[in-house]
Amino acid sequence: MGHYIDLDRWARREHFLLFRGYDRPHFSVATEVDVTALYEASRRPQGPSFFLGTLFAAMHAASATEAFRLRIRGERVWCHDMVAIGCTVLRPDRTFGFGYFPHESTFAAFAEQGRAEAERARAGTALLDDAREEDDAYLHGTVLPWIRFTSFTNALRREDSVPKLVFGKRSAAGAAWRMPVAVEVHHALVDGIDVGEFMERFQDLLAQPRQG
Repeated sequence: MGHYIDLDRWARREHFLLFRGYDRPHFSVATEVDVTALYEASRRPQGPSFFLGTLFAAMHAASATEAFRLRIRGERVWCHDMVAIGCTVLRPDRTFGFGYFPHESTFAAFAEQGRAEAERARAGTALLDDAREEDDAYLHGTVLPWIRFTSFTNALRREDSVPKLVFGKRSAAGAAWRMPVAVEVHHALVDGIDVGEFMERFQDLLAQPRQG
């Protein structure tokens, strides 16, 4: 569900038209977030999955940030009411598959479906689910747990307007745990202030991980 933006009344109309004409209209921001609360919760008996907890927080932070729900469709801009999240899942043969994790309001429901979906992607051999790949209500996520990166760029099509999120290697910082996160977006739809608001919401959700 969603609606088209009225471009004639949209405050960002001129920005949209400007950046659509760029050869490289995307920009990427990398920063670190504090994942202490989620990591410590994940280590408790019956605690939440760190992986699924991260995806759940990112999905809800994006759903609360309008710019992350916008998509280019032809000459128009569509706004989803909410977004789900897709993410890479490592397979035993060192390749990866894509998992598709639907939007859920509670972590318990998200985790129940998420565990099954991660296992499906891990055990499968096909790379893409064409129907869900064409559903632009899914954010695109990647996990890079081997590297504490300071920047990141994705393989992108010029008109790809789905935000890309990359989660890196968590590391200890005194008594805290921190994790690098990269966000890559289409500048015709998203500005720096929007990325900042998304990251604030993401951090707030990570600081209060849900289990139910």
